[in-house]
Amino acid sequence: MSIRIVLVGTTHPGNIGAVARAMKNMGLSDLRLVNPKYFPHEDATARASGASDILERAVVTETLADAITDCVYVAGASARSRSINWPCMGPRDCAERMIRESAHGDVACVFGPEKNGLHNDDLDLCHTLLTIPTDPGFSSLNIGMAVQVVTYELRVASMLDEGPVFEVEAPPATSEEMEHFYEHLENVLRDVRFLDPDNPRHLMRRLRRLFIRARPDQNEVNILRGILTAVDRARKDDD
Repeated sequence: MSIRIVLVGTTHPGNIGAVARAMKNMGLSDLRLVNPKYFPHEDATARASGASDILERAVVTETLADAITDCVYVAGASARSRSINWPCMGPRDCAERMIRESAHGDVACVFGPEKNGLHNDDLDLCHTLLTIPTDPGFSSLNIGMAVQVVTYELRVASMLDEGPVFEVEAPPATSEEMEHFYEHLENVLRDVRFLDPDNPRHLMRRLRRLFIRARPDQNEVNILRGILTAVDRARKDDD
């Protein structure tokens, strides 16, 4: 499975080891760590308990964008409610979707810091919000437990017969390509005075949700960026 697990801002090294063990149990090996507080660390190795090879191959990055730059689909795991609704899936449906998307490129499941979870800025980089249903009276899952639930569902989903995978006209746009598009879009909207330069985040977050639902492929992103370039050129000609 071309599926990676990404941990953002993990504070306890033992949790990194527990995640590595959960991954190896279910046949995953691609672990990315975004700004871990302590890594490498003996507690991580001890908790990995036989999965130290995953720790040795783990890639450490400074930002989440760097960790998922080549991914065509990203799920962000979080239990916190949000002021703007993200597309939301349970672990079973999300795992099946991730397996289908992995036929077109790398996919990732992202888990946030133990105390506060993923920030909204992190979810801006994700296609869906993944939530694990728990008892309302005690909804907090240890990160190792959460990863074990998701990797189990991925294992089950990978063994399902989904039928033939049909060829697509163009591969889905990667996270990096979409980020370049969002930056281009924001700059043009600011230049034509549609976007308030002092408060761009709310509108851009809603526009991200729109394009996440649309799931443009690489050709479509190129068309959209061509339109933005033409708008920008016309504006400069008028000036």
